[in-house]
Amino acid sequence: MLPRRAGSSVMAPIIVVLLAAALAADGPAAPRSATESATPVARWTEVSWPFSMDQWGTGRAFRCSAADCGSDVTVYVRPKIGFCNCTTGVADDEEMDRVGDVGLLSETYGPAGPGRAMPVGGLTGWTRDYVLGRRGDPAGTVITVAFSDQCNVMVATVVDAVGITPSVRARVQELLDGATILPWARAALGS
Repeated sequence: MLPRRAGSSVMAPIIVVLLAAALAADGPAAPRSATESATPVARWTEVSWPFSMDQWGTGRAFRCSAADCGSDVTVYVRPKIGFCNCTTGVADDEEMDRVGDVGLLSETYGPAGPGRAMPVGGLTGWTRDYVLGRRGDPAGTVITVAFSDQCNVMVATVVDAVGITPSVRARVQELLDGATILPWARAALGS
């Protein structure tokens, strides 16, 4: 048995309390400082599909207010069954230009730049920005996202009156990957 040091019985509880406090400060339950701001949760509200019926039918539309998304954002999503490259899905700008729904918003538009891969819920996907009307107006930029399974594609068109920011892109990805869209999209695509 080791000899006991004087005062060790008093120090042990103090050390335990200090260690517990240090661990709590680094843990998930630690309070935020006044300078940290929590990112508000995006609350998407389903609204009616505003476009006329065409060969692809209607889809679903969702809005996120400026209070939740930093600006008013609307996402239009619909399936196009049997309309994408059955081998590669939507994997390049040429296919995106063909399957996208930007034409619902404006007869005059063009690509803002090259697109990039953007998987949605494990499905092959592609995204590309387009400019509506005159060039150089960030409020006239929309995002199109297409994700596919076999020959079927789900197309999402994102409109933000202020301009598309990285935060808006992240919130749209969360919406598409989330429980509101993904199960419906998988069922519509037959995956």
